[in-house]
Amino acid sequence: MGDIEAIGDNGGGAAAQYEQAIYQDPKDPEAYYKYANVYRKISPRGAVAKLEDLRQQRPDIAVDALEGRIYYMSNDFDAALRAYNKADKAKMEDRDLSDYAMTAFFKQKYDKALEVAKFGLSKNPRHAAFNRLAFFNSTELKKWDDALMYADALFNKSDSAKFSYYDYTYYGNALSGAGQHDKAVDMYKKALEQEDMDNKAKRAGVIKQLSDAYKAQEDFPNAIKNYEEYLNTVEKASANDIAALAQLHVQHASKKTTPEEQAQCFIMADKTYQDLENKFEDASEYATFMRARVNSYMDPDQKKGLAKPFYEKLDQLIGAKENKDATDKARLTESYRYLISYFFVIQDNKETAKQYAQKLLEIDPENEIAKQVMTTK
Repeated sequence: MGDIEAIGDNGGGAAAQYEQAIYQDPKDPEAYYKYANVYRKISPRGAVAKLEDLRQQRPDIAVDALEGRIYYMSNDFDAALRAYNKADKAKMEDRDLSDYAMTAFFKQKYDKALEVAKFGLSKNPRHAAFNRLAFFNSTELKKWDDALMYADALFNKSDSAKFSYYDYTYYGNALSGAGQHDKAVDMYKKALEQEDMDNKAKRAGVIKQLSDAYKAQEDFPNAIKNYEEYLNTVEKASANDIAALAQLHVQHASKKTTPEEQAQCFIMADKTYQDLENKFEDASEYATFMRARVNSYMDPDQKKGLAKPFYEKLDQLIGAKENKDATDKARLTESYRYLISYFFVIQDNKETAKQYAQKLLEIDPENEIAKQVMTTK
């Protein structure tokens, strides 16, 4: 009668009938299992409580795996993991072993998840879920050779395996970790082609990883191109996101062979830091500092004074602070050293140079450059 109610999707009625069956024969586990299965939709903890009743009646029957299954299906992964940890893996069904490993993976217990997945593979080496979980967790643990071995098993040696963008993304991660960045690029591209790549957040994340793979190969044109696509795709780019693009332009400059080519990269970096300051007011000090550096790269002999307005602005932004932290002092030190050099050497303006030397001594009393400038006539 309980089964009939369950087929009719009447969970409450089914539970009531199973309760009667338990009352008639409290030692028979079948009614407990069925009660727990239908009652988990109403109350997972109530379903588990019924299994604990079975444990009292039949201590010889292990119920931990089923309790884990109930909690897993209810997305209570903390409780599921506690229950699975008490179960005997040798007596668990494949679906419970798979859910056990997945639960540990969700909770970032990668060693445990890998242990369970490998146990499952010892029983069934061609099981797609076990190979996938061994692959994912080996990747998280940075066991690159093992990760690639399990990736090969998933893609080429598993029964009835279907692949998602997530599989290709993890394959790219494992290949990147193993230093095979060209192959990683191919995997990230395949991830972007999958049907389940169905929202901007997923796409943005993979595009960024693709950019990182190009960067690792020092292919900065493609790294920058994809990073710009990432910024256009992500829901809301952070200050760090924009700063990372500027840094890519700076790194690109280091690979150029002529001053003109380098200058073009630095100009793009400068524009990006300007964009950062325009979009994030609280990033003004950092953006100004980085613009100063980028402009000093374009004018290494200081003759054009390209960095001068930015170092002067830093003095205005930070110099008046009553309490300066280590970062403030480091930025001011760099600013004052540049301005001392510019005014003393390039402009032959010793008075202004001494003004900045005095400021430098206030934050670094033992600075030799400042001391020498102050004693110059």
